[in-house]
Amino acid sequence: MTRVLSPVPGRVVGLAGVPDPVFAQAMVGPGTAVDPARGPGAAAAPVAGTIVKLHPHAYVVVDAEGHGVLVHLGIDTVQLKGAGFELLAAEGDRVEAGQPVVAWDPAAIEAGGRSPVCAVVALDAGADALSGVREDGDVERGAELFAWS
Repeated sequence: MTRVLSPVPGRVVGLAGVPDPVFAQAMVGPGTAVDPARGPGAAAAPVAGTIVKLHPHAYVVVDAEGHGVLVHLGIDTVQLKGAGFELLAAEGDRVEAGQPVVAWDPAAIEAGGRSPVCAVVALDAGADALSGVREDGDVERGAELFAWS
């Protein structure tokens, strides 16, 4: 079983709380979302594994069991072309759960007219593969969001 941890501190809003229908309707996959605390910080690896895809606004970490977890930092942030994000790791790096991957400032994203909500999605998973999915409440970075069996 893989424990998927929150990449950021904030308030869990569930996928339905993501202001983007692709995430809100779980078209990318099941999971949850966190409205991050405002102010500069870093988004962390949700699981221990290898970074297989890394963009300033999003990354995928695959664990030893082959489970891929997508962290998407904000909505429509791809349009920023990396502005406001600093990569702290590289594709192919092995990371521990909780290790910082991307530095960013959710308040700056919001000030630019975009939602800073972070989707945390289990790729290539059925909804029944996840348990204990958090849909609300405050979380610290590193708190469990859901388990993947």
